[in-house]
Amino acid sequence: MTTSTAAESASAPSASPVPTAGHPADSVTARPPRLWPAVLILALFWTFTFVARQLDLITFVRFVSSMAASALVVLAYLIWWSANGRISRTNRLLGIVITIAAAAVCDKSYGPFGLMMFALPCVLTTATLWMLAARQIPALRRGWVGTFVVFATWGYFPLIRMDGIDGEQRAAVHWRWTPSAEELFLAERNKGRTAAADQAVADADRESIGAVAYELQSDDWPGFRGPNRDGVVRGLRINTDWAGAPPKQVWKQRVGPAWSSMAIVADRLFTQEQRGEFEAVVCLDAATGREIWSHEDKARFWDTVSGAGPRATPAFDGGRIYALGGTGILNCLDAASGKLVWTRNVAAESGAAVPGWGFSGSPLVAKGFVIAFAGGPGDKALLAYRADSGEPVWSAPAGQGSYSSPQLVSLGGQQQVLILSDGGLFAFEPVSGKPLWNFGTPTPGAPLSLQPHVMNDSQVVVISPADFGLALVDLSQANDAWQATRHWGSSEIHPSFNDFVVCKGHAFGFNEAIFACLDLENGKRRWKKGRYGHGQVVLLAEQELLIVLAETGEVVLLAANPEKLDELGRFQAIEGKTWNHPAIAHGRLFVRNGEQMACYELPTRTASPGGE
Repeated sequence: MTTSTAAESASAPSASPVPTAGHPADSVTARPPRLWPAVLILALFWTFTFVARQLDLITFVRFVSSMAASALVVLAYLIWWSANGRISRTNRLLGIVITIAAAAVCDKSYGPFGLMMFALPCVLTTATLWMLAARQIPALRRGWVGTFVVFATWGYFPLIRMDGIDGEQRAAVHWRWTPSAEELFLAERNKGRTAAADQAVADADRESIGAVAYELQSDDWPGFRGPNRDGVVRGLRINTDWAGAPPKQVWKQRVGPAWSSMAIVADRLFTQEQRGEFEAVVCLDAATGREIWSHEDKARFWDTVSGAGPRATPAFDGGRIYALGGTGILNCLDAASGKLVWTRNVAAESGAAVPGWGFSGSPLVAKGFVIAFAGGPGDKALLAYRADSGEPVWSAPAGQGSYSSPQLVSLGGQQQVLILSDGGLFAFEPVSGKPLWNFGTPTPGAPLSLQPHVMNDSQVVVISPADFGLALVDLSQANDAWQATRHWGSSEIHPSFNDFVVCKGHAFGFNEAIFACLDLENGKRRWKKGRYGHGQVVLLAEQELLIVLAETGEVVLLAANPEKLDELGRFQAIEGKTWNHPAIAHGRLFVRNGEQMACYELPTRTASPGGE
């Protein structure tokens, strides 16, 4: 049949079949397909997507609802497409085959999540818009051109790479052939390196190791969020006139991908990073950024949302470094030389699956034990090993999902290990692992990642999924039995993976992407202002100052003012998506993300007499 015949058939009251392009034995009616169901499906999806971005939703709620909406639109569209009698069976099957084939050749960085949330909705929308525009085109030409449009739309996605998403779930995309940040780091690291040069550096470092005093000092930063895991810097006073005396860059360099923070002891910095197929615990000279040693394991964790690399921060204790990798490898290393002392695998020993976003809890060293969250079944959730030998000591049930870190606190005159998980907030006796108390309603699958904050001897502030925000927990003890009760629950601030700090009865932290202040006496929000993205914050206790590391890599200085957002200064520290916690030690600010790491000298009060 000729094109003119197809056109005449398309205008006839009762359309007759015409051969499908490339399939003479099959046919498709000249009448265009009924499109209003597809238009309605996509209109509802894009309306939901737009509205959801305007709402102040909890990150996990937004993530789950977006995934659900994407899955529903794909399923509904597939049902409409498969049941549409005005499209030939061959063309319906061809459309599905094209979709599957195109998805198969997309970059692996998409994963099922990226294809479902980003690629498929765009392809389905483009195809539907084409079918709307082509309703008056003859059937034969409509089939050929429609196939080209679908191929062209799908053809874009195999050409790009998705480098994760930001806190607001916007995808970062680059051309597939451009080098990734990790590839640039590896190329720079390997440039000009030789085995002889590496050995010479290593020998020189070993000779100087004996002069390094690996004993904790008051202004060291020995692990995740500082000495007490509360994000508080004590004993440091700085000049707040950053316009006249800004922080001075000491060094900046590329780094392998990881969401680990840094531990700083004496003049050494310890962190983790991904180096191709190897996960590395790295020791740097804190003054220059030069590598002193690294320990590598053949392991690689990666997920579509966050990308590659370890998540947890190394912990220093007694001249040793304890580091948990993204796949569950727990290493004890000599802090001076990087020599492996012992190693365990918490995933294998607990029977736990590797979490969706990797093992993220930083190990806790307390009472001669190393305590790590594994999330295994039964009593294999929290594991304790002897710090000197790695010998297992005790294990305890504490939920099965957590991205938080075990934390040593003192409550009711008793030292306790707290861990937040999808089973609630749990407390244990650190030596025996004996359960003391727990609080909260189990929320299986919830990716809880914040640290609890001890207010006083009988109160703890903790993230509470049941309250869609925070809760203040009252603790009491009678006859050796503990009781935990809710004092208040508040949905007026709901941090996701952004820890908060406490200053004079107020919590300062992120209400999703906007900075906020909460009155901890009653759970009422004082203010919400300052769009710093999904960043992190530390408190300079002596001056009641906040240093915010924004998601964009910018550093912002704030006064811890419960009355208003009081911004004192800012500067761009590093480039790229920044979710890592900053560290402050010896008057220096250390920041990093999955691409860069930098050190800045904070100005002292004497640097500018008029600064404060």
